[in-house]
Amino acid sequence: MSMTAETVTIPKVEEVTFGGALNGTLEQALARISQIPFYSIKLEDGKLVAARIESRNINKKPYLFYMIEISKDSIGAIYSIPPDTSDRMRRAYVIKDMISMLSILSGIFKIDETRFYQYVDSVVDDLLKGLSDNYSSLFNKYDSQLSEYRELKRLNLELSAANRNLTVQTSQLNEENKKLKEDIAALQKYSDQALMNMVMDWIEVHNSTIDVGEFAKAYNIVQPRVEQILDKMVSQGYLELKE
Repeated sequence: MSMTAETVTIPKVEEVTFGGALNGTLEQALARISQIPFYSIKLEDGKLVAARIESRNINKKPYLFYMIEISKDSIGAIYSIPPDTSDRMRRAYVIKDMISMLSILSGIFKIDETRFYQYVDSVVDDLLKGLSDNYSSLFNKYDSQLSEYRELKRLNLELSAANRNLTVQTSQLNEENKKLKEDIAALQKYSDQALMNMVMDWIEVHNSTIDVGEFAKAYNIVQPRVEQILDKMVSQGYLELKE
């Protein structure tokens, strides 16, 4: 199946050149640039050409690409801008890589700084102007949500601390409730009448005396319960206290 030229998208191509001076040789420059990966480098017609092909079209032709050319008195870039790519972003991307290459070529190639810095300034300025109100609105929303997140995080820490305290208090209350239930169970273990009969039996066996602690231990009854029933028996005349 053949492909007609009309169906292949052709990117726009721009070029920018700056004056400068080659203080070394193109061969030295080639050796330096060879350290940078992803470049295809060659010397031709008194120029050093470093090309990077980022993508190709359906016909295998370069689609997204740029080339940096260095001669004895200039350095320039030729680059493509696909229809679906921002011109501002593409120029900024290419100039960023050119700056990286110039840093590699320090001492070998000296660029006309005045012209170059003016161009960089215009690229950055154009890029900043391209930021629409949507970006400002998005940043404001982000800033607002960041503040809310920090506040929620603070509240979460406070609630976590409060929850830990409640957990400790709940554990303590559970222990107290458990002990209270045990005490109540001990008090309810024997009816008053049953306990009075047990006391009478004990006194009869122990020569009319009772040791509250020993009695409570023997029958697994808390001492306050024993003391309570003894008081009752004394008040009702079943027992008499001996001096």
